[in-house]
Amino acid sequence: MRRHGAPLTMQHGMNAHTFERQPHAVLDLPSRDWKAMKIERLLDLASHPQPLRMLEVGTGSGGIAHYFAIHPSLRCEVTAVDVCDNRLVRDGYAYRLVQGVELPFPDASFDVVITNHVIEHVGDAGAQRRHLLEVHRVMKPDGVGYLAVPNRWMLTEPHYQLKFLSWWPHAWRTPCLRLMRKGAFYDCGPLQMRQLERMLDASSFRYRNICVDAWRVTFKIERPHSLGARVLRTTPDAVSALPRRFIPILIYRIAHAPA
Repeated sequence: MRRHGAPLTMQHGMNAHTFERQPHAVLDLPSRDWKAMKIERLLDLASHPQPLRMLEVGTGSGGIAHYFAIHPSLRCEVTAVDVCDNRLVRDGYAYRLVQGVELPFPDASFDVVITNHVIEHVGDAGAQRRHLLEVHRVMKPDGVGYLAVPNRWMLTEPHYQLKFLSWWPHAWRTPCLRLMRKGAFYDCGPLQMRQLERMLDASSFRYRNICVDAWRVTFKIERPHSLGARVLRTTPDAVSALPRRFIPILIYRIAHAPA
């Protein structure tokens, strides 16, 4: 998993320039508790046999790993990995530093695998496919996973807070970033819905787009009495699913496809 702090070399004519991927980890611990609570509900983890062997790929602050490690009712044996240690909470779970997208675990090691806003940081399309293959390899045949990635067609690119940045062809994004004085190199790779689903198919995953479910859970947890929560509660699934390819964050529940 090439993510935070990994060097990249770009060629510009005769000159070579090396850039570091930036640490885009979310370090707001309360938001990590909310995120973990949403993952718990979206994967319906309470219904799975326990203890659950869980892997979080790209642990960032450690908040999600910590949430599950100390959960009052779920029994989770949590392992977390990242390429750069940005943890704010370290207790309750095992932690490994890794290099590249390879995961240092045997096949079929985990009941649950979480890859939350990681795939856009690992590198090019080849690295993204290898990331998914590694997740598939370490997940048990009856396991379940949570995958989230920013949608390329989001209005505001979340890492650099620029409107329409990811809409441009990839070769134009770095010049745009420099023009707006937001950075020297665009080090992210958000995906389109169909592009991601083709990668999931090629990696032998069975998957379900749960963006609308995630919206509902988000409002229920964070803003239960808001207008948005009331609207989503009363909107039929077929209607609310129509714009999902344009939802800013693509979220999937993933599992092994039948052999």
